[in-house]
Amino acid sequence: MRMLFPSLLISAFAMAQETRQLTVEKPTAIADLKTTEGAALVDAKWFVQPAHIQETSFKSPGPSSKDPLLLYPTGMTISTHTIHPQISAADFDKNFIAIKPIDLEMREGMGLVSTVWFKTELTIPATIGKLNTAGSTAVFEITVDDYSEIWVNGKQMHGFGQSGNGVISGYNTRNRVILTDNAKPGDHFSIAILGINGPLGMIPDNYIWVRNAVVDFYKDGLPSNAAWKNVGKISVIDEQLNHIISKDATIDKVADGFQFTEGPVWHPDGYLLFSDPNTNTIYRYNPKNNNVTVYMSHSGYTGADIGEYGQPGSNGLAIDKEGRLIVDQHGNRRVVRYEKKGPLTVLADKIDGKRFNSPNDIVLKSDGTIYFTDPPYGLPKFFNDARKELDYSGVFMIKDGKLNVVSKDLGGPNGIAFSPDEKYLYVTNWDIRDIHHTKTLWRYEVQQDGSLKNGKIFFDWNLTEDDEALDGMKVDKEGNLFVSAPGGVWILSAEGKLLGKITTPERAANMAWGDEDGKTLYLTAHSSLYKIRVETGGRFCWQ
Repeated sequence: MRMLFPSLLISAFAMAQETRQLTVEKPTAIADLKTTEGAALVDAKWFVQPAHIQETSFKSPGPSSKDPLLLYPTGMTISTHTIHPQISAADFDKNFIAIKPIDLEMREGMGLVSTVWFKTELTIPATIGKLNTAGSTAVFEITVDDYSEIWVNGKQMHGFGQSGNGVISGYNTRNRVILTDNAKPGDHFSIAILGINGPLGMIPDNYIWVRNAVVDFYKDGLPSNAAWKNVGKISVIDEQLNHIISKDATIDKVADGFQFTEGPVWHPDGYLLFSDPNTNTIYRYNPKNNNVTVYMSHSGYTGADIGEYGQPGSNGLAIDKEGRLIVDQHGNRRVVRYEKKGPLTVLADKIDGKRFNSPNDIVLKSDGTIYFTDPPYGLPKFFNDARKELDYSGVFMIKDGKLNVVSKDLGGPNGIAFSPDEKYLYVTNWDIRDIHHTKTLWRYEVQQDGSLKNGKIFFDWNLTEDDEALDGMKVDKEGNLFVSAPGGVWILSAEGKLLGKITTPERAANMAWGDEDGKTLYLTAHSSLYKIRVETGGRFCWQ
């Protein structure tokens, strides 16, 4: 039996470990890479080499030139270890040994603390079985005993809160990555897999081997729930809407099983984040594999009295130009930012010595200025809660690190968005103390210093009988407004004319522009997440 030598001890940390694949169906074709016949279908070649531990020097945590926190490798020189070869090393391929597919069950490494590199080179064929592969989706799946990382063509998508999709997904669990969602015959993939012995806290007396390795081909993309297609209604009130939403557009559900979805934002790495303030959770939806994972638990509150709260968690989310997540926290009653190196920065939690009510929705101006609304709807008893310190519900601005209140006009400010030229700031109002006389959308003129003036009612819903709130909104690149209002999403022109409505099975509370082109409108609606394609699209908050 060939033995590879022990290598690296890897410590894995993840904020989120719950992963949910919403729909599982059989693929159109499979190439079983552990068999000679299956590997031949994609011309797969297998290789293996040890991953060695090597002594090296590094720096202890120290400050950077711009940050006094001890987070950067700028301190005293220390001795540590690294793994060799690294995925990006010039000699990474130097010591690989070719093996047969049937040899993948051979035990590799020396046991105990041990890591091993596997690699497969494969090519998309013109056909596999009866499938013409052109345009299909190809998914690589592997189960390594015990843990695995996957790198495709030298790259790995990894981010905060991720589980699987190339990073360690669990103990003896499958790890899946999408190779392509538009296959072309002749496409070549070099896939490197780091196998790791575990569990690391109590190293077992076994070795590393491959339990399963396949490429699944899906003719029409990854499976989705057929019952979730075309589940809503688009009502055209003015023909102008047909230039905003295609007549062929459909409303599709993409995820469900939540308590109350809110505050979505599209991440520049290609996924959607959204809050469930009821469960104190931020979720990640990956449109490439239709999976939902917990991105962050305890996202808005960790107090001992959390049982008293209906919505203790995070609500509005935004991402700045540096890729940092900004969160409105209901229970903690503050606005925070998660720094790239990990620490949490409290951007604002009080004004004039008094704590906020419960920051709700948020929007970023292109210069980085933060605006947020602060009604008391995250407090257990709303306006009558003994915890309430402010005697108003404000709209606030954080500019150059300084906090200012820019509006006290509204009893229940909620959704917030800019016009494309940022000359106007829109704010929805809904005061639960007087539901049928406060359902209004306000428009403010934005001054050069970021302050607001001449706030006026832009659209009035007080004639609607429903008790439903005015909630979140988004503005497209042409200035049309998509507003969460009684009965659905109301679409208004930049002049305030009602153009149409989007109605989903559950009323949408908020929305976000998403996908690579920013033309998919994702709708957070109570227990579910929906989407619709829009011809105009909108600007991402981090652009």
